[in-house]
Amino acid sequence: MITIDLDPNIITIGAFTLAWHGVFSAVGIIAGIWLTMRLLRGTEISEDDVLTLALWSVVGGIIGARLFHVLDVWDFYSKNPGQIIAINEGGLSIYGAIVVGTLTVVIVMLIKHWPVGKFLDAGAPGLVLGQAIGRIGDVINGEHHGTPTDWPIGVRYIHPNTLGEPGKTVHLAVGYEMVWDLIVLAVLLRLRGRMPSDGAVFAIYTALYGFGRFFISFTRVDTQVALGLSQAQIIALILLVVSVPIALLLVNRPGREQIARADT
Repeated sequence: MITIDLDPNIITIGAFTLAWHGVFSAVGIIAGIWLTMRLLRGTEISEDDVLTLALWSVVGGIIGARLFHVLDVWDFYSKNPGQIIAINEGGLSIYGAIVVGTLTVVIVMLIKHWPVGKFLDAGAPGLVLGQAIGRIGDVINGEHHGTPTDWPIGVRYIHPNTLGEPGKTVHLAVGYEMVWDLIVLAVLLRLRGRMPSDGAVFAIYTALYGFGRFFISFTRVDTQVALGLSQAQIIALILLVVSVPIALLLVNRPGREQIARADT
């Protein structure tokens, strides 16, 4: 068993609280933007363009993350509507951030006539890197409860301020996801520059993340919404159904060089 005796809050001054979750979320965003910039260096998408898209992505991501969370536990928020905007008290869905943040970026790029697929392929590694770093804060605060376990790598939160469940030995579900995110990152970086079509790397990212999240969610205490599955698992299945065919299509699509040779 692993014991976690860490205060989720770094410092509290009056009504202001600086928490590890917020710090690692911010570090994850910065790291994701940096990696995306690095991967797009030398392309027609400038660093200023990346920063513009990152700003839109963060705004859309926060709105989506809150929206998906509220819908997931609507029984509570329908009775406490004033809490819907209390985002400072926690309650964000990573899927909401991914879906709405990505859609926001795509809309902005279409309006500006920027290459959507190329940016998404560079943004996918940055996004999953940010997710992995952000999960460090979740590991510390214990907010996303795991199911009980007797595995040797089970965790027990004992700090008085923990958001975990003191006294219970549970799966470190967010830790599993952090490891999976890093594996997905390694795969995406390996595939970059090897795909025949723009957008293939992003499609592979959504498929891999959805696959891992579906099974990891069995170790989390989540609200079941249909067929004994949680909202995250339903979304994971939708991602797999949509992204796997797209990924296969783009991976097997002739590249520009092959098309050029066929035309000559």
